[in-house]
Amino acid sequence: MTKTILVTGGSRGIGRSTAILAAAQGWSVGVNYLADREAAEEVVQRAEQAGGRAVVVQGDVAVEADVLAMFDRTESTLGRLDGVVVNAGIVAPPLPLADMSAERMRRIFEVNVLGAYLCAREAARRLSMSRGGRGGSIVNVSSVAARIGSPFEYVDYAGSKAAVDTLTLGLAKELGPDGVRVNAVRPGVTDTDIHASGEQPDRASRIGVQTPLGRAGQPDEIAQAIVWLLGDASSYVSGALLDASGGR
Repeated sequence: MTKTILVTGGSRGIGRSTAILAAAQGWSVGVNYLADREAAEEVVQRAEQAGGRAVVVQGDVAVEADVLAMFDRTESTLGRLDGVVVNAGIVAPPLPLADMSAERMRRIFEVNVLGAYLCAREAARRLSMSRGGRGGSIVNVSSVAARIGSPFEYVDYAGSKAAVDTLTLGLAKELGPDGVRVNAVRPGVTDTDIHASGEQPDRASRIGVQTPLGRAGQPDEIAQAIVWLLGDASSYVSGALLDASGGR
């Protein structure tokens, strides 16, 4: 069945792979980005080459007006939504909590928690059958950090992803009767450029070898789990926290 989805943080990493894989299913995809329009347009081009339709939608997920605008643009261009991937997130350079500034923590929580809640809220409004939607699927991108804590590196990031897990569990119960499934994928260390943004460009290879599978994950592998949760094959799966962490 053809679907229309929105992927936040769709211009790079896991979001990029998810958008392209969904397009390969023949789906239509809104590709959200914050600043790098060129990268987002490249994803749209790849999505169209894969067989889907796609549109770039700019916006900061931590800004309510931007969130509303990105949902509006996706639906006005591609049609009513069937699914949303709440993926946009950030990290910061590794530090123990005692050395973190309030400004750093505030931005992490604004993007990773408030941003996730705003996007999930808007998805709930658009997908819920009682509000005129046709049901669908919300997939939140959490992290295995939510259960291991990321000490001396990202305890703020880990806490933000624990909030995403709680959002997933509660929202699945709220929206189930409205025809909407809500799940989370919790990647482990994955080979994307998010590590470079946290000033650890070698982190994926360095930590990946310590996992039971002996390597970092690839964004395409995480995207496979996300697209499965968006699709009809997972029709009885809701409220799940699916680890994709190489056994870590």
